[in-house]
Amino acid sequence: MKQKIVIKVCMPCDKCRSKAMGLAAKAGANKMGITGDGRDQLEVEGDDIDTVCLVNCLRKKVGRADIVKVEEVKPAEKKPPEEKEKEKPAEAVPLPYC
Repeated sequence: MKQKIVIKVCMPCDKCRSKAMGLAAKAGANKMGITGDGRDQLEVEGDDIDTVCLVNCLRKKVGRADIVKVEEVKPAEKKPPEEKEKEKPAEAVPLPYC
């Protein structure tokens, strides 16, 4: 089950942001990013991520962290590829030798 998690984390400096991204990567995130107006939200997307464990690790290593949103990401419907008319390969024409 693929899920998207948004966590509000107190990240006043770039060092804290990189530490938070590293912890999200260790948790098994496929996609992650810093969002929000004050760059204070960590957006994580991945398969079977333990949200509570991730928040507890962020609280220990970075600072205050609160869960904002957890939602399931539905895969986009794939359209069947359209069958193109198979073109006949052009005959090879020998080039004149100069």
